[in-house]
Amino acid sequence: MARKLSLTRSPRKKRASATLPLEIEDLRPLLINRELSWIEFNRRVLGEALDAGHPLLERLKFLSIFATNLDEFFMIRVSGLIQQVDAGVSRLSPDGLSPKSQLKAISETLRPLLEEQMACFRERILPELAISGIEIVPWDRLDDPEREELTRKFSERIFPILTPLAVDPAHPFPYISNLSLSLAVELLVWNEREEVEETRFARVKVPPIVPRLLPLDGAASRFVLVEEVMAAQINRLFPDVTVRAVHPFRVTRDADFEIEEDEARDLLKEIEEQLRRRRFGSAVRLEVDARMPEAMCRYLTQAFELEDVDVYQVNGPLGLNDLMSLYRLDRPDLKDLPFRPGVPAALTGDESLFDVLSRQDILLHHPYESFGPVVDFIRAAADDPSVVAIKQTLYRTSGDSTVVGALIRASEQGKQVAVVVELKARFDE
Repeated sequence: MARKLSLTRSPRKKRASATLPLEIEDLRPLLINRELSWIEFNRRVLGEALDAGHPLLERLKFLSIFATNLDEFFMIRVSGLIQQVDAGVSRLSPDGLSPKSQLKAISETLRPLLEEQMACFRERILPELAISGIEIVPWDRLDDPEREELTRKFSERIFPILTPLAVDPAHPFPYISNLSLSLAVELLVWNEREEVEETRFARVKVPPIVPRLLPLDGAASRFVLVEEVMAAQINRLFPDVTVRAVHPFRVTRDADFEIEEDEARDLLKEIEEQLRRRRFGSAVRLEVDARMPEAMCRYLTQAFELEDVDVYQVNGPLGLNDLMSLYRLDRPDLKDLPFRPGVPAALTGDESLFDVLSRQDILLHHPYESFGPVVDFIRAAADDPSVVAIKQTLYRTSGDSTVVGALIRASEQGKQVAVVVELKARFDE
């Protein structure tokens, strides 16, 4: 199904997409494509993971960042190009590529990088982690007591929250949420009416509330991927049929949206509505286990209305950014020394911030100098009876922000608090 593309653009976008002057068009061979340039940036992130000079868990962190960056790239930049192709847009980019040519170039550039990423994980990171006492153990390498332990965990914590969804004439292909990890299951079912065996597809979602890495009891540094545990127990979910194949897959959906602020009566409500719609964006990328049979891969590709160029076979765990949880292990020997930002000398004494600022200006250079004095300043203002109003701008913040907490406390104490908040900060809406 073709996705709709809004043809309304802001004035800034109109200027950016206007026909280039002739002298600029002549320079197209010298211009670098915007999307390919971003991929080169992410190549540098991968380069940090490949650098053996970094501590081991720092390299794993860079692999995770590389994967997270790619997720956002597909959700925003690639989805925009797909929308243009679906809408029949033929306008060339400044460097002379059509939307379809850009998608092809992105795919051709990314595939070797993804192979390099997974080779780094399989051949460098995993073996070195094992040497350091941290293991991700495949199911087939577990001994019987370990399998019994994980089977018990599956029965108690995972099995009750699983919802297998099979596809048949009465049950269409299910909706699969953005970036969720699932198991594709090929079933052999007896059709009593036709008296023949039929192949059916089923999907089992890996519950996001269950840790991706399940620890083995008595070993806080030995883990098993949850999808491998689920695959080993798959017959319990389909007791009366034959399971022929089980393979993980992951879908990425269009998460971009445009809001014409001049037309939106209530910007906050409009963004809330768009965020609800984001969950149902069209699929833009399909990641599958490299061992998945061609027929199953083709079925998923068609079900998500994708093309071969949108499918990426991965020789390793899908959603590598989930393994960032290993970075939280208490292994300072495998991490960089914590960076401790400085504090200006004028703020290291017992003198109040207001007294210091009445005497001199303070320039803070983040992240090399601590953000703590900023938070302390807002807290002091919230509690100071002489302060009657606080006015500031917040670009990005978080749900547990100490700044927001201090501003709320100031408002509760009767102070006037006026804050301009950026509602459209990407993925922080």
